[in-house]
Amino acid sequence: MAEAAHAAASAEGPAILLPAAEAGPKDLLAAGGYIFCGPENLAALSGVMKEFFDRCYYPVLGQLNGRPYAQMICAGSDGDNAARQLARITTGWRLKEVQPPVIVNTRAQTEKQILADKVLGEGDLKPCREMGAALGAGLAMGMF
Repeated sequence: MAEAAHAAASAEGPAILLPAAEAGPKDLLAAGGYIFCGPENLAALSGVMKEFFDRCYYPVLGQLNGRPYAQMICAGSDGDNAARQLARITTGWRLKEVQPPVIVNTRAQTEKQILADKVLGEGDLKPCREMGAALGAGLAMGMF
């Protein structure tokens, strides 16, 4: 999902793809907008995404106001709780949501399905590409 959005955003202008474990406050401050992408685990943001927000929240508080963001969640059930959790965090940063969340539901409910590698089809990746292209174009045109 992140790679699809990144490729589409890169076609519109410079874009950087960073794993949550590697991204930090300097990266947030250097960017003009964001697409946060992660899995929902146990009805919440994944631990790595939550740790990213915990580590970066206060160092950039008050410095990202008004910047555009969108989010993508990959979930085994509905993904709504992770999307709400991420939206609450970005509200504190005063980011501007520019698109509704993209939630890809893999419907993985058994242990075997949950542990298996996920392969997303074009139908799942298309809205990710569209989100990347829209945010990239909006930033390139100075809309945000």
